[in-house]
Amino acid sequence: MSSPTSTQNLTRHDDDNELLTGEAVALELRATNVILRSAGAAIDYVLYVLATAGLLYAAVLLAEGAGLPDELYPAVGISVAFTGLVLVPAVVETATHGKSLGRLALGSRIVRDDGGAIGFRHAFIRSFVGLIEIVFTVGGLAIVVALLNARAKRLGDLVAGTYSQYERVPRHEPADFGVPAELTEWAVTADVARLPDTLSRRIAQFLRQAGGLTPTTRVRLAESLAAEAAPFVSPLPSVEPELLLAGVAVLRREREARALDLERARLDDLAPTLGALPHGFPDRG
Repeated sequence: MSSPTSTQNLTRHDDDNELLTGEAVALELRATNVILRSAGAAIDYVLYVLATAGLLYAAVLLAEGAGLPDELYPAVGISVAFTGLVLVPAVVETATHGKSLGRLALGSRIVRDDGGAIGFRHAFIRSFVGLIEIVFTVGGLAIVVALLNARAKRLGDLVAGTYSQYERVPRHEPADFGVPAELTEWAVTADVARLPDTLSRRIAQFLRQAGGLTPTTRVRLAESLAAEAAPFVSPLPSVEPELLLAGVAVLRREREARALDLERARLDDLAPTLGALPHGFPDRG
């Protein structure tokens, strides 16, 4: 799942560990697990270390050619290591909006805690702390810290306020469902008025995502949406809120489908008239 997620009108519910939009729709932002993060970091840091070694070799050759005093060689080494292991990863993450070669291979991206794209400040903090927890400890400290929190954050993520978002998810196929069995008789005589577009979209999103929500969140959102939809439904059946939403969605879908079919039929009937030439007007090809 992709471009960086917009953070406008987003609210975090810490109790449920989820991100909700202003329309009370839960966003499915999956965190990358420790194994995938470790594999991606291994790919990245092998490349960074090799590149740094190459830069260091080139810098030493240039220093020897320039007759640089021996006392300055440690400074050259520290500068090259800082550039290759801190600045270069930070620039790569910033330019690619949280990507790198390892993350590209594994389908993940570094984002802020609110789901937005990271900036250079976030990338630099992660790279600088990564020098300690990944390079100096060969990844041991990063793995230990990642195992101790729900989003598999390493120490650099905790300091920078970021996490690794997993984007490679299966393609979603929308389910086509009918009226619930409990509402079969009700659907025969029910009158469901046209819903506001925003409410209709929120109900559709909820029904698609309901299976992936926690039970508490699922009940809470169903009750809230059912209360908003109730004024448009007559008679109001005595069923669970989620069943009511499913019934309302199906009836509106069928009614709008019938309206589109009637509109197409009327246009087909009018097509000869609309496409015909005026009476007595010659057809010039």
